Amino acid sequence: MGTIVIKFGGTSVATTEKIQHVAKRIIDLKNSGKNVVVVVSAMGKTTDHLLQLAGEITETPAKREMDMLLTTGEQVTISLLSMALIEKGVPAVSLTGWQAGIITESVHSNARILDIKTNRLDELLQEGKVVVAAGFQGITESGEITTLGRGGSDTTAVAIAAALNAEKCLICTDVTGVFTSDPRYVEGARKLSAISYDEMLELANLGAGVLHPRAVEFAKNYNVSLEVRSSTENEDGTVIEEEVSMENNLVVRGVAFEKDITRLTIFGLSNQLTGLSSVFTVLAENHIDVDIIIQSQTDTNTTNLSFSIKNKDRKEAVNVLESQKETIGFEHIEYEAGLAKVSIVGAGMVSNPGVAAQMFNILAEKNIQIKMVSTSEIKVSAVIEEDKMEEAANILHDEFKLSVGQEVR
Repeated sequence: MGTIVIKFGGTSVATTEKIQHVAKRIIDLKNSGKNVVVVVSAMGKTTDHLLQLAGEITETPAKREMDMLLTTGEQVTISLLSMALIEKGVPAVSLTGWQAGIITESVHSNARILDIKTNRLDELLQEGKVVVAAGFQGITESGEITTLGRGGSDTTAVAIAAALNAEKCLICTDVTGVFTSDPRYVEGARKLSAISYDEMLELANLGAGVLHPRAVEFAKNYNVSLEVRSSTENEDGTVIEEEVSMENNLVVRGVAFEKDITRLTIFGLSNQLTGLSSVFTVLAENHIDVDIIIQSQTDTNTTNLSFSIKNKDRKEAVNVLESQKETIGFEHIEYEAGLAKVSIVGAGMVSNPGVAAQMFNILAEKNIQIKMVSTSEIKVSAVIEEDKMEEAANILHDEFKLSVGQEVR
């Protein structure tokens, strides 16, 4: 009997009525002759409410205690969903992340999964039970409860699918699949029938919220058959797989965007060979993710170094760098907030030169200033003013003929 792992996000289980609907979906899947593992997030805005409670106690909550607090959200969902299944005559067992055998690294609030001990999962599935597992959480080898960061339930689902060698992992959400851009902001955005792991990974890393980047990494690394589909509509979603034929000859297959970006600049950085490594080692040790990096030499034989980070990391980044100022060797730090990143992604860009020039030209025509640029074989990203983000996304989506009715035949 094959195994299907199916994940439901917070909006899909936001009320007891929606939990009952999810239970019916699971029963249909179980009745089709499959073993079923369900991974769920916290109900609706539960995580936001828990964060608010912590904020009423302290502005700087200890990360360990935040993990203890936030993991309670998923425990509510798994117990209620298991109750709903049992009430409908389907044997089910709820498991927290640690009960499900999810072992993580010792990093609170943003841990990575190291291993999944599947003994208990295997036993319960062999007994014919539906396993309802809490997403977003795990435990370290030393017994500390950890969380995987926002969106980590996707990662939980794909990792379990990989560990169990499941037939498929279904990510059920409030959209019907992966779109060429976020349809809430980009008029004419349309659903893709399929997209490659690499393209999806770029889109996820660049702000497309439909899938967590780590989930796509797991799927690619372990060749997990992955599909994003609606939690309410019975229609085909978007399949994420290794190779995808060029859909309708699209060179660019998606436009992603992300706000709350800060450009941080270190002035007068020493030209010693260890200068750059010292900066990014300090940031990495404090788990601060850096994106676009620009280095420029100065007349004084020093270097100015700019890079983009998330707004939420700005204060910590400045503090840890200033604390190591003498060791690293630099003059001062400045930052510019109120920025956003807009990106185009497509495997077809590899064999089609001129895509970046086309992107920059259309943004220049619309008087949208580009402050930083980053490229890879299948993406081009530009940092711009945040108040221009939505306009830029729509312009690029239209320019590369991604909208409904613009399909290249």
